Amino acid sequence: MTQTWNPTSYAENAAFVPTLGAGVLDWLSPQPGERILDLGCGDGQLTAKIAASGAKVVGVDASPAMVEAAQARGLDARVCNAESLPFSSEFDAVFSNAALHWVQNQDAMIAGVKRSLKPSGRFVAEMGGHGNIAAIRVALMAVLERHGCAGLEDGVNYYPAPGAYTERLESRGFAIEEMQLIPRPTPLPTGMRTWLTTFRSGVLERVPESLRDTIIDETVALLEPALRDERGNWTGDYIRLRFIARA
Repeated sequence: MTQTWNPTSYAENAAFVPTLGAGVLDWLSPQPGERILDLGCGDGQLTAKIAASGAKVVGVDASPAMVEAAQARGLDARVCNAESLPFSSEFDAVFSNAALHWVQNQDAMIAGVKRSLKPSGRFVAEMGGHGNIAAIRVALMAVLERHGCAGLEDGVNYYPAPGAYTERLESRGFAIEEMQLIPRPTPLPTGMRTWLTTFRSGVLERVPESLRDTIIDETVALLEPALRDERGNWTGDYIRLRFIARA
């Protein structure tokens, strides 16, 4: 499945993603003169904050549209697949926020990050962790199956537990300095429908067009009792995995 991204709709409906990236950016603690790779830079909001620290930052993303938006901020942003990073011993740190859970070949990505880092360089990232958006996924899978579209949600994202991801990183030569699984109920100001159309566009594009609105409506209805409060505000059941690993 290919997930598509629209920088305009992302800025409107997913502004909470870079905002909530402040915590992992603190863990990165970029220093003037450091060379840093922002892996999955999106439209460059956090990349720009890294650059403002005085670090020399390169952003990469698989979405040409998002890279174009990052370039419009004056950033060094390049179209690049996370599974085939072309760098070798170039960076003091590799940073990533809310991107790694979209990577299908995790081992190829981790090996590429290791190769991109200088000796003892750090890999600082936050991604969806075990249990992330569990209610949303179960509701969507149930509705998809009801309408003969079972399996479309399978394998869309990878949300690992800390122990499993520790083993994965260590098997590629990283030493874990810190890893935390962080529950983070996340307000969704534009609601669940726009969350689905933004973050599950790749799934919905594979659904017959005549069924899309029905599937979205039924998923939203299933989730209302759990994720919508009495004032109509929606909250996503987010859980994040944040870590620092040393090459």
